[in-house]
Amino acid sequence: MRIRSRRRRLKAPIICACLLVLNFGAEAACADLRIAVASNFVQTLTEICRAYFDQREDRCIVTSGASGLLYAQIRQGAPFDIFLSADVARPARLEASGLTVPASRFTYATGQLVYWQPRAKTDLSLREALNSDEVHILALANPDTAPYGAAARETLSALGIPADRFRLVVGENIAQAFQFVATGAADAGFVARAQILRLVPPEGRSIPSGVWPVDERLHDAIEQQAVLLENTPNRLEAESFLAYLRSPAAATIIRRAGYAMPGQ
Repeated sequence: MRIRSRRRRLKAPIICACLLVLNFGAEAACADLRIAVASNFVQTLTEICRAYFDQREDRCIVTSGASGLLYAQIRQGAPFDIFLSADVARPARLEASGLTVPASRFTYATGQLVYWQPRAKTDLSLREALNSDEVHILALANPDTAPYGAAARETLSALGIPADRFRLVVGENIAQAFQFVATGAADAGFVARAQILRLVPPEGRSIPSGVWPVDERLHDAIEQQAVLLENTPNRLEAESFLAYLRSPAAATIIRRAGYAMPGQ
């Protein structure tokens, strides 16, 4: 997903160190940040970009998707400055391969998995809801490329529920898994708590009925890590943005979106 679409600017030249983008006349690039982000965090990233760039979130050029697919693109030379993964493993592999700026890797949020069955009875346990006769089609993200999908698979295993009890619809990422449930293509699914919170008004942040928070003991922690990529031409701006991502102001946005912070 591209949050920013390039367009001509007809204002007077801005005094800053910019590159001219020849395909767009005299448009100034001005160290726009190219960020690869796990799909569960893209909406939160948009808000963070808006705050960091003083209401100019279009300065973030965002590509979202499953962490595993973004990782593969980076290994193949995709031109990103920053990678915001939904796990630890992929940023760590990039670091071990020398593709990141040393000591730039850190945890920016901890994701929370939930089970969403919109028309479920609310007095059931998670296991009972999953074993309900009303659930035939179950959505989850691809466990091989999306950390939330891996957590969903681990949860089913921990609860002793075989995956072949359902007809699984597997999304390329957690955003697609959410859409399967939202559109009725699946009876239920495993999604991110942050996605569910976007369904309710900002003034009422309670989780709606039909949603079960998944006990974190049922799966590996969804520790989401950021890393600065070695080949970035925008290192100073990217370092500044990552410093903001670790700030109390960004932490407020991240918590409000439905994530836990490191150490919580």
